[in-house]
Amino acid sequence: MLKEFKAFAMRGNVIDLAVGIIIGGAFGTIVKSLVDDVIMPPIGLALGNVDFADLFMLLKAGAKSPPPYTTLAEAQAAGAVTLNYGVFVNAVITFLIVAFSVFLLVRAANRLQPQEAPPAPTTKECPYCRMAVPVAATRCPHCTSELR
Repeated sequence: MLKEFKAFAMRGNVIDLAVGIIIGGAFGTIVKSLVDDVIMPPIGLALGNVDFADLFMLLKAGAKSPPPYTTLAEAQAAGAVTLNYGVFVNAVITFLIVAFSVFLLVRAANRLQPQEAPPAPTTKECPYCRMAVPVAATRCPHCTSELR
């Protein structure tokens, strides 16, 4: 069983998949930082000093301290139940950037692959009855006309 597992794990596809997952995780971290640290601060500044990570709706006040809570961390520390839509907006933007990047990568990879030539036709049309006949035929099997 150990020998079979080693043969499975050492196949090229499994190793490629592992490398892809590791690189994808690292890429996700970079994109998350891009969204949280580069893209969202100017958008938040343009919208009046809004930090999207701190946008939440209070569903139930916390037992440790009463509202109002100015940040999400403060609300969570108080034990409040919140709907964190700002974190969700950040996650959606991160997903869109990752999905667009993967789309561009797949598109570039598809352009690098050679295009297959269409297969040679195996039939031709009879000029008299317009039925399909084999390319090598000298007589139409439908109307018995001689083919050139």
